Amino acid sequence: MNLIQKMKDCFDKNMVYYTKHAKTEMENEEFGRIYEHEVYEAICNGEIIEEYLESKPYPGFLIFGRTEANRPLHIVCAYNSEEDITIIITVYHPDPNLWIDYRRRRKRL
Repeated sequence: MNLIQKMKDCFDKNMVYYTKHAKTEMENEEFGRIYEHEVYEAICNGEIIEEYLESKPYPGFLIFGRTEANRPLHIVCAYNSEEDITIIITVYHPDPNLWIDYRRRRKRL
């Protein structure tokens, strides 16, 4: 089973933890508030675009996905296999000026 499927299963089992930082970012997103159901939708059809394998206490991942309303979201998260829980570290609507197709970072001048 792939990582995205494991994370989706965590949502289905209500085994998802949102950090305080994630909740604050979701509430104050400059492109409009992000709701938990949107995070779920974006993960369900998302793809891992960056891996942070050295992150502690769990390897982290940046997922790009779209909501059912086609809203692009980036979700930085981790999966704890011992407890079978997904940890949402932060969520944001990626700025198109900083990303190419929301998948690759633009080079800074």
